[in-house]
Amino acid sequence: MIEYVLLVDENDNDTGVMEKLQAHQKGLLHRAISVFVFNDQNELLLQQRAAEKYHSPLLWTNTCCSHPRPGEVLIDAAHRRLMEEMNLACELTYGFSFTYRAVLEGGLIEHEFDHIFFGQTNSLPDPSPAEVYSWKYLSLDDIEEEIKGFPERYTSWFKLMLAKVKSTRNEHID
Repeated sequence: MIEYVLLVDENDNDTGVMEKLQAHQKGLLHRAISVFVFNDQNELLLQQRAAEKYHSPLLWTNTCCSHPRPGEVLIDAAHRRLMEEMNLACELTYGFSFTYRAVLEGGLIEHEFDHIFFGQTNSLPDPSPAEVYSWKYLSLDDIEEEIKGFPERYTSWFKLMLAKVKSTRNEHID
């Protein structure tokens, strides 16, 4: 199945639709969603991307991320991907948005206007093997320590958003 992304300008206004791989090859700005699910111990559910992913295989990253489909509401896309990737459902709330650009292997470029959502559950995932190789819960402090020692084990976008996730998360739970 060919997947499409919504191209946007720097203010997140729609500018067109393009096949996902082509958008990543050209490095065009497009809309994305990223989900961060925490448990009651304030640990983040991480996923290790499946080996078959066309970029960033076997790297650790946030709970799930993807792109909304044309006409799809952002929160609906976040719930859909959380179920498709992790077979998990929980209430999600909007956290923040930001734009980033990261050069990946194979000449691909992630250039995304990313909308971040937070969730809370103690349910355990039953991930799709096509999407996820492994998973674990870790505190944000422990994740930061792992990234300091082994940055190559984590996705570029996750490393870019972690500090903002941490500060936003602390504002919500203080």
